[in-house]
Amino acid sequence: MKESRIIVGLDIGTTKITTVIGELSYDGTLDIIGEGTVQSDVLKKGTVVNLERTTEAIRKSMAAAERVAGVGVHEVFVSVSGSHIKAITSHGLAAIRRNQEIKREDVERAIENAQAVDLGGNLEVIHTQPQEFKIDGQEGIKNPVGMQGVRLEVDVHIVAGASGPLANLRRCVNEAGVNTGGVVLQAYASGLGVLDATELETTVVVVDIGGSVTDVGVFRRGNLAHSAVIPIGGDHVTTDLSQLFKIPPEEAARIKRKHGSALPELADPDLSLEINQPGGIATVSAFDLSRVIKPRVSEIFDLVRREIDDALGPVELLASSVVLTGGGSLLRGMTELARDRFRLPVRVGSPRALGGLSDVVDSPLYATSVGLLRYAALSSPQMVVAPAPVQEKVGRRQVVTAPPQNTLGNAQPTPGRSPNPAPVQTAVNGASHVTVISDKSSSEANIDTTPVRHKAPVSAASNSSTQGKGIIDRVREFFKDFF
Repeated sequence: MKESRIIVGLDIGTTKITTVIGELSYDGTLDIIGEGTVQSDVLKKGTVVNLERTTEAIRKSMAAAERVAGVGVHEVFVSVSGSHIKAITSHGLAAIRRNQEIKREDVERAIENAQAVDLGGNLEVIHTQPQEFKIDGQEGIKNPVGMQGVRLEVDVHIVAGASGPLANLRRCVNEAGVNTGGVVLQAYASGLGVLDATELETTVVVVDIGGSVTDVGVFRRGNLAHSAVIPIGGDHVTTDLSQLFKIPPEEAARIKRKHGSALPELADPDLSLEINQPGGIATVSAFDLSRVIKPRVSEIFDLVRREIDDALGPVELLASSVVLTGGGSLLRGMTELARDRFRLPVRVGSPRALGGLSDVVDSPLYATSVGLLRYAALSSPQMVVAPAPVQEKVGRRQVVTAPPQNTLGNAQPTPGRSPNPAPVQTAVNGASHVTVISDKSSSEANIDTTPVRHKAPVSAASNSSTQGKGIIDRVREFFKDFF
């Protein structure tokens, strides 16, 4: 009988750190068997600002998840976001000899030519993924190997981050006692976590509203056509309330979650709140509370729309729907305000198609961490990804936690450990003009060159040789029988 595999997603956010442990069977069943969340404020706009506190929070989060799962954590896949992220889409070209079939070497040559771009600054490539190919002007080709033509073109989406923040992130994970299996762009992980089969066949905008940043991904036919990091999140709404009503941030966050609304017309007109101010107790109506919240949320949506409009054209002509996720999406009135701003159908996305303790992660708060599990599962081609069972499995179980053998041929083994499979170097497939809104250039990042225990970058050339059936195609297979 074949063994199960334990995979772990670690979402290090602005306000919390979440560890989710999954059990992936060889029939493709993904069960959630453990979860641990620790409130934390160790990041600023996606960048670690305190190594010791971050490491300790990661330990606590993993320990809580391990207690529920009854297994130990050895390797995690970590999300990354922040103003230091840079994403571009580059065009590559390769000439093919007349009357010759396109070979894998030709595909690799086109991809290598697309990668010959200067990203600038002290940047480290996180993901590199070829998108649809074009042969002699014919678009929409997924796998050109075996076809004929004289001109092979490809767009390759490249995501990079400043080396310093990435090194600090890995260092915290390693000092917490585990290896870093892969670093995944948060927008990509969130999309994997919440998009369904129908949405993977169309164009969908994913907006992950976090504490200090909002991550944006435009998924076109399953590929990420655009990505951006907006340096405004839910904490800015809390700060507005705290400053205007002269109350502590903790109290502002509490009343925002309990009584706040992104649209004043949805607020309870008869509800009045008593809040403690320095001069005594003041009374604030829920309507007035929402009048403070709406402008900031509108600003977030307007920046998202402007980013997409400038890069890809009017969003209402481009996309079929918008999916909101992340903690900020839980605020009352968010879908209605987003529908007004984007002029598109809007829904709030939570992880789906899961077994085990699926009810524990049935919230937009877990979109990224569950997406990390799917990324880890889909990066192992020996796994057959299938829909999760309907029934739930609870309680502790006995599973084998030894790292699986390297089947991708491009992982760098950690000294003293068996080789682990490297994640397919793909998190974002995009089209033209991918940009990032940032309030700080990568050159201003806090660079820490302390050596880390595990760092396994994957070259695009070696990655392209495993593209026969891409990661997005396997995502579609994941969902095709479930819906």
